[in-house]
Amino acid sequence: MVKEQKQVRELQEGSYVIMEDAACKINHYSTAKPGKHGSAKARVEGKGVFDGKKRSLSQPVDAKIWVPIIERKQGQVVSVTGDDAQIMDLDTYETFTMRIPEDEDFSPEDEIEYLEYEGQRKVV
Repeated sequence: MVKEQKQVRELQEGSYVIMEDAACKINHYSTAKPGKHGSAKARVEGKGVFDGKKRSLSQPVDAKIWVPIIERKQGQVVSVTGDDAQIMDLDTYETFTMRIPEDEDFSPEDEIEYLEYEGQRKVV
């Protein structure tokens, strides 16, 4: 697994975190002041990078949490068949098939940017 551990207080909106075993992008981050008998708590709300599900968690700010290392890569469209496109990574020349997002229109020779984490890929 490609991830690292950080304290919850180090998280920021727009960064990534692992919630419910899924890589999520943080949409909202807020902290509550410490109470009489405890530490400050952080509430993190995010959206799954690859599945689009909304998730949230509440943790003490000094707790450790896993942060995924999501790679941003360049690829070139080799061919398009229906809703799928065959993509070639421009660094490794590896080819793979990806689902084309509904709002995108690919044609061969197009260069695209995509995110990759643990074998999952998504066009940016």
